[in-house]
Amino acid sequence: MNTRGPADQGLHLIPFRGLRYVPELVGSLAAVTSPPYDVVVRPDGLLHLESADPHNIVRLILPQADTAPARHEQAAATLNRWLTKGILAPDPEPALYVYEQRNDEILQRGIIGALALSEPAEGIVLPHEDVMADVVEDRADLMRTTEAHLEPLLLTYRSDGNATGATAVIERTIQRPPLLATTTEDGFSHRLWAVTDAAEQSVAEADLARHQALIADGHHRWATYLRLQREHALPGPWNFGLVLLVDTARYPLRVRSIHRLLHDLPVADALSALTGLFRIRDIEGPLPQALDALAGAAAEGNAFLLAGDGGFHLADRPDEALLTRTVPADRPAAWRTLDATVLHSALLDHVWQIPDDPAHIAYIHDTAAAVEQAERHNATAVLMHPVREEVVRDLARQGITMPRKSTSFGPKPATGLVLRSLPLG
Repeated sequence: MNTRGPADQGLHLIPFRGLRYVPELVGSLAAVTSPPYDVVVRPDGLLHLESADPHNIVRLILPQADTAPARHEQAAATLNRWLTKGILAPDPEPALYVYEQRNDEILQRGIIGALALSEPAEGIVLPHEDVMADVVEDRADLMRTTEAHLEPLLLTYRSDGNATGATAVIERTIQRPPLLATTTEDGFSHRLWAVTDAAEQSVAEADLARHQALIADGHHRWATYLRLQREHALPGPWNFGLVLLVDTARYPLRVRSIHRLLHDLPVADALSALTGLFRIRDIEGPLPQALDALAGAAAEGNAFLLAGDGGFHLADRPDEALLTRTVPADRPAAWRTLDATVLHSALLDHVWQIPDDPAHIAYIHDTAAAVEQAERHNATAVLMHPVREEVVRDLARQGITMPRKSTSFGPKPATGLVLRSLPLG
């Protein structure tokens, strides 16, 4: 059961007592942060974060042990040890947090708080991707064992673009000195402020109550929140989840693709199977030039860039009979024509016959890393062109989910700047 305001039909965000690192007890705030857990996909990336600082947050979000229960118990023990030693400490009073990320190309600001949970049918928080049950189970056991939300989801909403309501609160807040400021190795600067004034909190909360939100990043964690909420029948902290809300009318997000690495499929075999089903052209590198060619082809229809043999191969203009035979017809045209739909329904399921599980497919955000891994392991990287946010939002409003890992919205919030302890509320 949700704890909601009496007339709220939109987002219901409340303050919470954030857990934050005590700067004097860690090497640096940048050294203890991490990308979201599902972006840290490579063992070398995990090792890099673990060695950056003994208190890096990756030891909580991706603990290492032989079994899942052991990993989660280890995370809980680590969290309790850091709390006992004062490495992490709760803020003195509940707050909403204004969060800013900036680099040379993009500025993003939003509000972090505890959001009342709602099922997709309520139309308040809209998912746009499917989830995998085993990932939800793993995240649920981690949250259940640690009794903590270790990283905020990224949600977007759209205002009328005026500097009122939550936007006005943000702009007034950033005039004050921040609680923390750091720059991570990816070049992004991060600043965080606490909004503890009750009047300012009320302005932001009333404004957000007029809006619905799209899950930009964190579908598995949102599904995990809902699962754990159902386990706790009484009203309480499990009815809320840690989120970052960004108004994309003021701060447009960058939408990127998530690429596929097909472990057991050499490029030559992938191309051979596409003969007669797609137009295939070899594309000159380097990678940015090949991606430009992909963008041009994607503007006219479904297109994919295959890599892994030292070159780039553009597959476009799919055979209409193939699409008619393999793509489900009971969905809107906007869904049927998605690159991710065609990739999964036509290519993975029928042409290449590759199961969608980690033993056969890896999902990689970084384009160059996808190509490098494919070349190293004689595999095929399928590089995708990003989907526009408007398409994603429109499908979500219709209750239509896209194939999982269809998009990557960003910049994603850094993990480790503020956590939520469930016992604290």
